[in-house]
Amino acid sequence: MLQRAAFHELHRRRGQLGALSGPEFDDVAQQCADDAMMKILARLDDFEGLSRFTTWAYKFVIFEVSTKVARHAWRRHPPSAEELVWEHVPDTLAIRPGDQAERREQLDALVKAVDEDLTPRQREVFVAIALNDVAIDVLALQLESNRNAIYKNLFDARRKLRASLAAAGHPLSDEDGRA
Repeated sequence: MLQRAAFHELHRRRGQLGALSGPEFDDVAQQCADDAMMKILARLDDFEGLSRFTTWAYKFVIFEVSTKVARHAWRRHPPSAEELVWEHVPDTLAIRPGDQAERREQLDALVKAVDEDLTPRQREVFVAIALNDVAIDVLALQLESNRNAIYKNLFDARRKLRASLAAAGHPLSDEDGRA
């Protein structure tokens, strides 16, 4: 039954296999069935009877076929950085004409908000974590505080900065607001 299931699944995925046929195809089906049997026997105690046993066993065959097909595809066409033609990659990071001026204004508003709207402790925490990539645990030790207090300071600082930027005409989208 497992071997028939493996043959069926391999035939269904024939487009991903390329030129695999004949004895090699039969061998892959047999390997999938054998590997599925080993996994079924190892996890026999996990069968809860919520479905037919054959349905449960068929799942293992499908996973094995999927794994073998993926391995076969990588062997035929391994990933290679040399094959990439950089001229064909779209430049999604290019700055559009008005973006540079807008980003400069946003940065000026952010600098002003950090200097004027944050408490000294919030400024210290925000600069250390968000701008200088200091780990929260390290900063907590340096400031003789705990992780939760540092996180709360950072949370409050971000909330104030978002509000200040929105008031200055630079509202952040959900993606931009997460730092």
